Amino acid sequence: MRYFDLVLAPGEHGIHPVDGRLAAAPGVTRELLHHADAYVDGTGALLYRLRGDPEAAVAAIRGEGLLDYDVTEPDEDGRFYCYVHLAANEPGGTLLGLPYDHALIVETPIRFSEDGTLRLRIVGQHATLRDALTAIPDDIRVTVEEVGRYTPGRKDARELLTDRQREIFETAVDRGYYRIPRGITQTELAEELDLAPSTVDEHLRKAESTMLSSILDEYHQRGGD
Repeated sequence: MRYFDLVLAPGEHGIHPVDGRLAAAPGVTRELLHHADAYVDGTGALLYRLRGDPEAAVAAIRGEGLLDYDVTEPDEDGRFYCYVHLAANEPGGTLLGLPYDHALIVETPIRFSEDGTLRLRIVGQHATLRDALTAIPDDIRVTVEEVGRYTPGRKDARELLTDRQREIFETAVDRGYYRIPRGITQTELAEELDLAPSTVDEHLRKAESTMLSSILDEYHQRGGD
C-alpha cells in the first residue's frame, strides 16, 4: 500500500462553482475540508472549517450548484463550519468521485494553503493511484510532492504543531524558504506574515524541533529500519 502527497491547484473556479465563490468571498478564509463525499446521483457534500464572517460565506455560496447548506456559529477565534450539498458539476463531480472510482482513501482533514491550493494525501495501490492522477480534470493542476509506503496509524508530524506554528511553517514551505537556494528570506517571510522576524524565527525553530523529534521517535519505535 502506497501514499501520494498531492497539491491541487483548481484555479479561479475552485473544485466546484460553490467552492470558487467561497474562495473569492471577501472576509472569509477556507482553512480545512473535514469531509468530502460523492454520492451515486452525482451530487457531493463538503464540510469546511472557515474563518471570518459567516454571513459573507452564506452570501457567497448561494447560487448555481448549491442544493443545501448549513453553518455553525463562529467560535472566539472566528472559526466556524459550513456544510454544503453540491449539484453534480465538473470538475467537482469527477474530483469528488475519484476515491470511489479507484478504491482510494483520502486522509482528512484536507488543508487549504494561503494561495488557494489544497494539500492532501491519498492512499491505495500504486497502480490505482497513478490511474486516479490521470483522471483528474485538466483544469486542475496537480503536483506530486511525495510518494511512499503507507504505514497505518502514522501521524503527520504537522499535526503536533500549534495552529500558528503550522501556518508559519506551511507558508515558509510554500514560499520556498527551505529550497536550495532559498526562494524567500526570513525577513521577507516575516513581512508577508506581518510579524516580527524574531517571532517567525521562534515559531519555525519550535516547529522544526517538534517535527524532527516526532520523526526520530517513530524511527526508533520501528527499530531503526
